[in-house]
Amino acid sequence: MTGPRLGFFTRLLEDAPAADRYRFALEQIEQAERSGFASAWVAQHHFGEHEGGLPSPFVLLAAAAERTSRIALATGVVTLPIDDPLRVAEDAVVLDQLSGGRVQLGLATGGTPSSFTAFGRESDRRREIFAEHFEVLLDALGGRGIRGTASQIYPAAGDLGERIWQATFSADGGRRAGERGDGLLLSRTQPRPADAPGAPLHELQLPIIDAYRAALPDGAPVRVLASRTALVVDPENRTRALELADAGLRDLARSMFGLDTDGLSIDELVRITDTHVGTVDEVVASLAADETLHAATDVSFQVHSIAATHELTLRSLQLLGDEVAPRLGFATGPDAAEALRRAHLPLAGAHAGSATPSGENA
Repeated sequence: MTGPRLGFFTRLLEDAPAADRYRFALEQIEQAERSGFASAWVAQHHFGEHEGGLPSPFVLLAAAAERTSRIALATGVVTLPIDDPLRVAEDAVVLDQLSGGRVQLGLATGGTPSSFTAFGRESDRRREIFAEHFEVLLDALGGRGIRGTASQIYPAAGDLGERIWQATFSADGGRRAGERGDGLLLSRTQPRPADAPGAPLHELQLPIIDAYRAALPDGAPVRVLASRTALVVDPENRTRALELADAGLRDLARSMFGLDTDGLSIDELVRITDTHVGTVDEVVASLAADETLHAATDVSFQVHSIAATHELTLRSLQLLGDEVAPRLGFATGPDAAEALRRAHLPLAGAHAGSATPSGENA
């Protein structure tokens, strides 16, 4: 069975001016395509250099479209409640035209209350606003008219409305994504329940996938992307990689897991935050224990929360594509990119809830 397609997720948090951050991201996407990655994902973050540094994902991806020819260009994610859904539709469609149909459109409700305030939205209504905006977006992409008018976006969206992915932390969110036949985006890590603080990440994420698959309409393909943090280095750079990881993982353990990190070793931080860092052998071993990846159709790797240099990130992409992916059976190369382009197409004569994930039909 073919394993999940290999994907890349940008960081955009280097200690550098914005222009350099964006240049680094574009060079990394180019390297990802050369190394056989099927997809490149970017996140949208507003107001601040420490939160992801990219308020306009479609602009960056348009630049990436000019530098690449095969790799899927994906949002992971657009914060739909604080964006104008018509502008999202228009920008996504123009990007799809520029890239030759390579867009995958990831959406979410968002999680930074201060951003909602700045855009005149109420953070505690994010789910309600998401539902309202999602309906407008789907009508626009589907050519059904806009807000009771006869107007339609230009150019026409084609099947872009079928290339939507929804991000979630919960089984209920997985069910909602499945009911519409959308793809499912899973986080690189999640807080653990109070009664199981040491639970492996797959114990939280496999039930989300189960709820998603059970809700899929007949014939709808399974599309599940698991995001993961990984920095793969040559043996001589292993100590340096762990040094770069310490501060970011310590901060993540405090902010997301509420832990007092004083006295925690780097090995403990790596385990707590679901991070994969080290040599090829070490990363292969840690990823092999992640049971979520066996149920995923795609896996996207980012270096965040590790403050990796641009050069180490480029080398990590090479090692992931050339050495880690073959040993774990991940799908790479032109066939994997083409399979993702077609991943939304219905499965003839099959119930999606029982479909086997593969690089060819899921």
